[in-house]
Amino acid sequence: MAVAVADVSHVYHGRDGAEVRALDGLWLHAAPGELVAVVGPSGCGKSTLLELICKLQTPDAGTLRCAPAVLMAQRDLLLPWLSAVDNAALALRIAGKPRAEARACAAALFAELGLDGFQRARPHELSGGMRQRVAFARTLLSGKPLLCLDEPFGALDAITRGEMQDWLASTLARDPRTVVLVTHDVEEAILLGDRVAVLSHRPGHVVAELQVQLARPRARTDPDVLALREQALGALGAGGRR
Repeated sequence: MAVAVADVSHVYHGRDGAEVRALDGLWLHAAPGELVAVVGPSGCGKSTLLELICKLQTPDAGTLRCAPAVLMAQRDLLLPWLSAVDNAALALRIAGKPRAEARACAAALFAELGLDGFQRARPHELSGGMRQRVAFARTLLSGKPLLCLDEPFGALDAITRGEMQDWLASTLARDPRTVVLVTHDVEEAILLGDRVAVLSHRPGHVVAELQVQLARPRARTDPDVLALREQALGALGAGGRR
């Protein structure tokens, strides 16, 4: 398994100092090359789960065995004083590659990501979707086999979001990685995922897993997609009941 989360619980302290149990007895796995989408209500510990997988936090109970991972947050976090290509090459520069070599690697990826001709553009000169592609290029160039994506398209408008979902699916088809995708959008989870894990209200634990055995690309109006969407929404509703 590229991701093996076994009976994990995690507690943090809120602003008032009170203990908050974010996760409780959570089990999750992902096979190499699999895209597992995680959905759940706000505050159920989805982002905490990604931070644990990426070793940015340590669980209070349970075990995690995960491949080396990189986290891509909802905000693109591009540095405004760097060009698009230098933002994309940042992971390589941090890893010690010379600037010219890092830029060459990033520039080669730009054509594949539909960014050719925008290498020298500053972030404020790019559309929201293009900024996310630069951020994703930076994520891919990290070289990590496991990508943790935290609401990567949540800040985009509906049309751009749909375009980015299609783009991500085609990019992963060309360059397969194991992916754990956190999203509040059930439709997005089904369009992109091989499997969908549904979390309960806080403290989060998995209340349902749906296998998405549908050929790609997937149409939003496909009856099978709509049926799985209803199953996921039903599991979300059941998971919220005490």
